[in-house]
Amino acid sequence: MNEKHYAQIRNGQAISVAQMPALPIEIFRQAILAAVQEGCRLAAYFGAAPSSKQVKIFAVLANDINNELFVLSTPVGESYPALTPDCPQAHLFERELAENFGVRPEGHPWLKPVRYHQSYRSGHTLWPEVENKVIPGDYPFFQLEGEEVHEVAVGPIHAGIIEPGHFRFQCHGEKVFHLEIQLGYQHRGVEPAMRGGPSKRSLVLAESIAGDTVIGHASAYCQAVEALAACHISPRAQALRAIALELERTANHVGDLGALANDVGFLPGASYFGRARGDILNLSGVLCGNRYGRGMLRPGGVHFDLPPEIENDFLRRLERADKQLTEIAVMLFEKPSVLSRFENTGPVNANDAKALGLVGPAARACGLEIDVRHDHPHGIYRVAHIPVARGETGDVHARALVRWLEVQRSLEFLQSQIRDLPEGQLHKECGTMRPEHFVVSMVEGWRGEIVHMAQTDAAGKFSHYKIIDPSFHNWTGLAMALRNQQISDFPLCNKSFNLSYAGHDL
Repeated sequence: MNEKHYAQIRNGQAISVAQMPALPIEIFRQAILAAVQEGCRLAAYFGAAPSSKQVKIFAVLANDINNELFVLSTPVGESYPALTPDCPQAHLFERELAENFGVRPEGHPWLKPVRYHQSYRSGHTLWPEVENKVIPGDYPFFQLEGEEVHEVAVGPIHAGIIEPGHFRFQCHGEKVFHLEIQLGYQHRGVEPAMRGGPSKRSLVLAESIAGDTVIGHASAYCQAVEALAACHISPRAQALRAIALELERTANHVGDLGALANDVGFLPGASYFGRARGDILNLSGVLCGNRYGRGMLRPGGVHFDLPPEIENDFLRRLERADKQLTEIAVMLFEKPSVLSRFENTGPVNANDAKALGLVGPAARACGLEIDVRHDHPHGIYRVAHIPVARGETGDVHARALVRWLEVQRSLEFLQSQIRDLPEGQLHKECGTMRPEHFVVSMVEGWRGEIVHMAQTDAAGKFSHYKIIDPSFHNWTGLAMALRNQQISDFPLCNKSFNLSYAGHDL
């Protein structure tokens, strides 16, 4: 890549907006394609409409080998040549861009709405067949035709407390030819609500992006504010944030292993993992008073400490959880009836995972080494390293195994950090954010890579705030996993990804 085409930064490093080149669309497009060809990932691709009203597209490319991020931008009119035909990682980003701003990516092979909101109501004419209609039944679903081909529609209303999402299967007998996933029922307008901040509600909004990823999204938000304010938190606050994050990861991975065990009828695993998840959540409750970590973090540090009088109890409970989890995990991964359902179910190969830009355990199960803690470390992860857990087969078994490996490594990390917590103040005042600056804040949440991007105006307030939950990348991976699979395997495949509806819809 030509150095004049981008601004080079690292995770959590703020730069002046003036440092970001605004390229002509042809050069912008060529620069992205060249970077991806050289091994970079498209970590973010989004639009902003400043006071001039002309839409500006931003791209963030991640060079995972060298811990670098490249930021570039371009102004666009009503249309531009789509990236997706040459860079499939861009497919959902470009659909979102079209929906939000009415900018058409010419040549996009699958251009249709991502969420049900303003694109139908603001005069955009990208989808004339559904313009001004918000009825989900009018969505232009893909359809197969042929003898004995049939369609199965599931949702958006599901049993129990499952979030709303619609799944449309094109089947021949029991075999799934194609799965299309339509979300948007949880859309809450989080990103525009962040603009004009930070305010008293900004951190609460960040914690509420995905209710099971409170620490992950709060960490990304706090890192962004601290970078824009040139605020450096103490080693102790960094360690306590990482402890909260790894507790969140462990609790959710353990819960997923229990849910997978339940889906294949291995009830001892479902019971033991379910109980253990509660034990880990209770540790978060001990740490900050809330089992999901709400209120633990704040810009400038943390609210709560881990005092010496409860360290030993924390360690004792972690050691007990480690021992009990190992016993039941050995049973889970050695049971022939479990393996017969896990292995070769819902595979995604490494080439498809890389082309689609999958992240987190879903990507690592395919053999890709993608982990923010390793590739773009921030905070305590710069000095305390956690090995990257990988699978190879990309199936349900690999996704479950990666979770179990990460549980073990997170438990080791937690015990190590608690035994040797560094000194330092819990919190310091951040001060005001620098005007007309831009930051990319990345965190490895339990589902994968979380990215928050913020830009300030002349008054040092958020003029634009963009959030990318790992689910945004990975829902397409679930659709790929169902190709040529039995439709009865969908619940198991779905649980093996366990993606967020709310995190996608924002």
